[in-house]
Amino acid sequence: MNMNMNRRTKFWAIPLVAIAVCLFSLPALAQSQTTTTAAGSGVFPTGAIYNGVSLSALSFGMGVVQLSADGTASGSFESTLVGNTLTGDAKNIVVMGNASSGSGRVGGPATYTGTCTVNLGDGTPPLTGVPFTVTVATVSTGNWGLTLSLGDTHLPTAGLKTGSVTIK
Repeated sequence: MNMNMNRRTKFWAIPLVAIAVCLFSLPALAQSQTTTTAAGSGVFPTGAIYNGVSLSALSFGMGVVQLSADGTASGSFESTLVGNTLTGDAKNIVVMGNASSGSGRVGGPATYTGTCTVNLGDGTPPLTGVPFTVTVATVSTGNWGLTLSLGDTHLPTAGLKTGSVTIK
């Protein structure tokens, strides 16, 4: 009977130890991820230009998880850049991207890169496969700011006027 008891104990002990190891490692796994969620609108400083459009504002939304161990990220970023052409016509440029890598820490800043589609809002086919980088960080005023690069164009930081950013 003692031999059967030892076998039963071992039979149950192995799965229980495996479950315990998994449960105790969950907090460590959660700490290795940085999650960024944000939605709002912001204002560009004077001089922000993309593809001949003088930008004044943007609205945006993002939900990105970054795995710090290997730098990969998944999630999406969307933004509408608001401005005027040289002839004064109002223009909305829509950016829709998927994050593939990034870095961040709790409380910020967070930076994500990937590729996006840019609809220039002028009836031409959207630009596809455009590399993007987006950074959310606090600026000198203590408020959040969003910096966006599309291909070789690096836009100035837009200060957030409405919305929220959470980096955890």
